Amino acid sequence: MKLRIGVLMAFTFLSVNVFSQEISDTKFGKGMFNFTAKDSSFSVNFAPRIQFRSMTTWNYDGENFGNPEQNFLIRRARLKFKGFAYSPKLQYKIELGLSNRDISGANQFTGNAPRFILDAVVMWNFYENFELWVGQTKLPGNIERVISSGNLEFIDRSILNSHFNLDRDVGFQLRHLIHWGGDFYTREKFAFSQGEGRNITTGNLGGFEYTGRLELLPFGEFEHGGDYSSADLVREETPKLMMGFTYDFNDNAVKTRGNQGSYMFLSNNDLYQTDITTTFLDAMFKYEGFSLMTEYAHRNAKEPVAMQQGESTPTGDIVLEGNAFNIQAGYVFPSNYQIAARYTENSYANVTGEADRNEYTLGLSKYIVGHKLKVQTDFNYDTLGGIQDEISWRLGFDLHF
Repeated sequence: MKLRIGVLMAFTFLSVNVFSQEISDTKFGKGMFNFTAKDSSFSVNFAPRIQFRSMTTWNYDGENFGNPEQNFLIRRARLKFKGFAYSPKLQYKIELGLSNRDISGANQFTGNAPRFILDAVVMWNFYENFELWVGQTKLPGNIERVISSGNLEFIDRSILNSHFNLDRDVGFQLRHLIHWGGDFYTREKFAFSQGEGRNITTGNLGGFEYTGRLELLPFGEFEHGGDYSSADLVREETPKLMMGFTYDFNDNAVKTRGNQGSYMFLSNNDLYQTDITTTFLDAMFKYEGFSLMTEYAHRNAKEPVAMQQGESTPTGDIVLEGNAFNIQAGYVFPSNYQIAARYTENSYANVTGEADRNEYTLGLSKYIVGHKLKVQTDFNYDTLGGIQDEISWRLGFDLHF
């Protein structure tokens, strides 16, 4: 009993001591708590979030619908920490994933450990508009991937993103902003990374990955970083446009989708390596509640089929070469309801053996507290290479402190 009372008193003292130094607000959507040391030597913002999803799917053979398949899941459950250390010019971000989808993918290259770490990156504004990023975070790839999963105008990202994105990797990034005068800005982003995705512990198995992205903002910067948030919730008073181009080269890549997908093996169980190039063209436009986003992706490999030198029998591992296109538009009413529509097509190279896929989506969202608290639903119609069609209905909510 005495021990329990002592522990309770110590915890109470610690809580009072910590929160007595809090100087920021704790408004919903700004983090569960915001803490800044009295001497301003560091800060911490803690923001957990969850995303619930319900999905019902019907297969359609052209004449009849199959029995529906239903699924409930916690799509994402995450803990996010951010702030500065020593100086406001030295920012950091840590994001941990707890859901099954977040931590799946354990193998010998991750030390057979769950992949809890999503982001662990330090961002140093070392000179004027230059920032150096070091650690694990998203590469500067297609706009849809870099937009947070909590800031989407549909239940989830498109099939372009699920098959062609660059996702996260470990390494270095250099970022820069130029104001050319008037409303014209450009952003330049360069990344040098390991090339195998997140949470790899066994070192660089192939070559390295090199990524460059250029962004043009001819009408000025978006309000509140709106070019990397779906839906025009702030209702831009003047037209805003961001156009981006990304080039990514993965030297001696060992995965079927560059730094994503599954590892490629040879018949002797060694890893297969080949050079993979991925390019993106994308744009975001917003004005008075209307938003339009479009993307084009292309991936090709030097030798896409995993095959031992001197042999003629492939192992079955093939780089997912091809092209993809996505376009989506939405309008946010003053009541904060939004209607949105999306069309996506994935076209794969013949060598992959993959059937082309088209997806049509209609979505409805209610933003209660912006993207921090919202309810969303959408209907999807998928055509899979003329073989089988699929219709799905999804419903979900997001809660982000």
